Amino acid sequence: MKTAEVIENWVSSGSRILDLGCGDGSILEALKLNKSVGGYGIEIDKENIQACLEKGLEVIEQNIDEGLSNFQDKSFDTVLVSQTIQVLKNPKQALDEITRIGHQSIIVIPNFGHWKSRLTVFLGGKMPVTETLPEKWYETPNIHLCTVADFENLCSELGIVIEEKKILNSEGKVSTISSGWSNLLSSAVIYRLSR
Repeated sequence: MKTAEVIENWVSSGSRILDLGCGDGSILEALKLNKSVGGYGIEIDKENIQACLEKGLEVIEQNIDEGLSNFQDKSFDTVLVSQTIQVLKNPKQALDEITRIGHQSIIVIPNFGHWKSRLTVFLGGKMPVTETLPEKWYETPNIHLCTVADFENLCSELGIVIEEKKILNSEGKVSTISSGWSNLLSSAVIYRLSR
C-alpha cells in the first residue's frame, strides 16, 4: 500500500477536502474520481495551479505561510497536507490552523530521523539525499526538517490527537514495523489527526 492508497482509505466518500500545498493536484484528482469528494486545492506555484486547472480542479492561489484565516472552523471534513508542512516558515502555527479547519487532518512528513539520514550525517558528515529528501541542502525547499519524535511532540504540545499513523519505508510503501521503531526505520509517516 502506498501513500495515495492510505489517504484514500482515510477519506470518506462525498466528503469536503482542502488539500494544502496540493502541487499538480494528483491526490485531489484521484480522491475526486475514486471517492467523489468536493473541495479545493491551495497552491502557490503558478505551474502547479495551471496543472490543477487543466485537471478540472478548483484551486486557490494562496500562501499558507500568510495564514488560513479565510477558512472557518471545521469547514472541511479533511484537510490534507502531503510533504508540505516542513517547507512552511511556521509549521507550528500551520498545524494549529490545519486542525482548526478540518474535522480530521491527514499529514505526510518525511522523517529526518530515518537511519539512512542519520548514517549519512554521522559517517559522511553531509546532509542526506534520500528518496523522501531528494534535493541537496542548498536546493531543498525544506526549511524545518523534523523527526517522527519531533512531530509527535508538537502534536502533543498543541493538544492534537494522533488517531492513526502509517509508517512508510524507503520505497514509499506502508511498512509493518513496530510504531516504537518508526523514528529510526520510517522514511516518511502518514498521520490522521483530530482535535
